[in-house]
Amino acid sequence: MEIIRVKTQRGLELKGAMWGNNKTDTVVIIMSGICSNVFQNDLLPATGELLRASNIACIAGHAMDAFSMIAYSDLKNHTQLYTGVVFDDFNLAFEDVESYVKYAKNLGFKNIILAGHSLGSNKIINYLGNTPDNFVDNFIISAPVDLSYWWDITEEKDMYLKTAQKFVEEGRGKDILPFVFGGFSPMCAETLLSFYNAYNLKNCPVLSNDGETNSLSSIKISGAFVIGEKDSMTGGDAKLFMEKINSYCKYAKENKIIVIPQASHIFFGKHKEYATAILECVENFVGNKNINKIIEK
Repeated sequence: MEIIRVKTQRGLELKGAMWGNNKTDTVVIIMSGICSNVFQNDLLPATGELLRASNIACIAGHAMDAFSMIAYSDLKNHTQLYTGVVFDDFNLAFEDVESYVKYAKNLGFKNIILAGHSLGSNKIINYLGNTPDNFVDNFIISAPVDLSYWWDITEEKDMYLKTAQKFVEEGRGKDILPFVFGGFSPMCAETLLSFYNAYNLKNCPVLSNDGETNSLSSIKISGAFVIGEKDSMTGGDAKLFMEKINSYCKYAKENKIIVIPQASHIFFGKHKEYATAILECVENFVGNKNINKIIEK
């Protein structure tokens, strides 16, 4: 794994990770979820390593400030853990995804497959449904979220929002809040409020009916959806959740839905199964593309 630096249009340098190199034809870009990076989300390196071993490059696309992790002690398991991201601006999600896509394009990859996990999937939906470019060949959307539903089932939601708003009003918007959001991530006040108000990422509103579906219906390519059978963000029926999201897509009949048995939202303990599913999707995409080239000739 190599740490890469990807420059955005606004001049900010994003830090990502890459397995393999541009000597191969195909790259998979995986946009990570909220507060997730390669050092504390084993899903990303597990997928990157399997793809690299299969002669497919992989890029883990992080958001801004993805490496500002905080160390804390887990007294129950007697371990030192790291978590983040503290600072992020979800209004800039389109630009962040676009930067990784153009980075891969400039490296000369012939096949660019754009993937996402959790909120990273919402980010790529926002990008794919609104970009004028045709750089991406296929997509893999895994464990997307209905953002409003996420907030509806979040315990202590009111306390989170009131505390963050108070910090901002007191001029402490960039200060870290005195709690770990959702039990998994520290955040500054501005990041939490940006997350709550991210209408551009409310593009899978199949449970809450709060958001937009134009981004889904505007996606110009086909792809695959991957979901864990026990994903707690799906309202109790993971496959139906994905089918509803897919129904808005232009090429719904061509898209594939994959349900990984017994897997959770973060695919804990099922990273190998997740990585294998991603590899199979990629091989199917590239194989079909080669078949189409032969037919065209």
